[in-house]
Amino acid sequence: MDHNKAVVPHNLPRGGEMGGKQKIGQVAGKTRRVLGDIGNLVIVPAVEGKPKAAQITRPATRSFCAQLLANAQAEKNKKPLAEVVNKVVPTKVQVKKAAASANLAPETVIVISPDKELKQSPLSGRRKTKKSGKTLTSTLTARSKAACGLANRPKIDDIDAADVDNHLAAVEYVEDIYNFYKLTEDEGRVNDYMDFQPELNHKMRAILVDWLVEVHRKFELMPESLYLTMNILDRFLSVKTVPRRELQLVGISSMLIACKYEEIWAPEVNDFIHISDNAYARDQILQMEKAILGKLEWYLTVPTPYVFLVRYIKASTPNDQEMENMAFFFAELGLMNYKTTITCCPSMLAASSVYAARCTLNKSPLWTQTLQHHTEYSEDQLMESAKELVSYHLGAAENKLKAIYRKFSGPDRGAVALFPPARYLSPTNTNTTTSS
Repeated sequence: MDHNKAVVPHNLPRGGEMGGKQKIGQVAGKTRRVLGDIGNLVIVPAVEGKPKAAQITRPATRSFCAQLLANAQAEKNKKPLAEVVNKVVPTKVQVKKAAASANLAPETVIVISPDKELKQSPLSGRRKTKKSGKTLTSTLTARSKAACGLANRPKIDDIDAADVDNHLAAVEYVEDIYNFYKLTEDEGRVNDYMDFQPELNHKMRAILVDWLVEVHRKFELMPESLYLTMNILDRFLSVKTVPRRELQLVGISSMLIACKYEEIWAPEVNDFIHISDNAYARDQILQMEKAILGKLEWYLTVPTPYVFLVRYIKASTPNDQEMENMAFFFAELGLMNYKTTITCCPSMLAASSVYAARCTLNKSPLWTQTLQHHTEYSEDQLMESAKELVSYHLGAAENKLKAIYRKFSGPDRGAVALFPPARYLSPTNTNTTTSS
């Protein structure tokens, strides 16, 4: 006989057949569980004879699992393991047959549910509770802005919003570019050099600048070329003593260099010889050009008032041609005056020109938060230099040097030079001639 095989009695009483099977099932239930739903939802079928209650579906949280274990241990000695959740639950047919064979009433299937008064974890309550009021992050952000002064900061207009799609505008870098200009503008400035020029004076320089404005207009050059010419001229005169007879030669050579730097089609040397009425030979112009570049060490990339004017006019009133012409009119009047050129840095001259133009055109307000943000100058800081520019406007019509006045009196410039000056900005007892 094979001892490894289990001995099963063949003559079982009919009445105990189901009971025997149930016992075997119960014993099997102790050693092995029937695979059920792997999820965390407990769905228990109702027992026949009982009213069909609503099925409870609840996620099995940690508290719920602990309650299941406690109830199962409490019922272990009273109820079969098949009645505990996650054990084998008999079907309706099996319950009927077992009751009929054992002459017992159908057993009640216990459905274990979590206690209604079971407290939920604080985290679950927070998830379900709808946030109301300000969050901690928003509160801290508001406090940080208030501490840094950002909460009360006035609104600044985005002057580059219209140029987002214009790749030439370099919107991504324009702020960094002008911050760099502000940091380096002092490198291209000059100090008072007239005391070191024994044969020159303020009036000679004003006459030369007036003539260069006429030449610039005659050649129809870019405005950048005029401002760079003035910068090269003053920087060279501040490091090199020049006799009176060569002053015009320095002016011609400075403009030649500026045109080569700024213009697409620069005038030739013969054009400057002709415009100066053959006062200088070709070799003289080329030798002076070489001397200027040597003294300046070829440093030509400097922020002139023009680069600041373009930005500040845009911050003032974009696409306003009248405002643009008026600001350039005041800026060129400032270039002709030696005192203004020496005392005002390029950014201040540009900002003062914009402020004087707004005063002349009766713009309201005269100075905006947007302008103060981009220029980094307040209205009080610009008042004195703006009064000087307005005084030049007052005397422009009577001045003998009329190149700038004629230039901005034409229709192509909006005739802004003919506008009534802002007299309330004009200082009292001030000589209004630009040659003073």
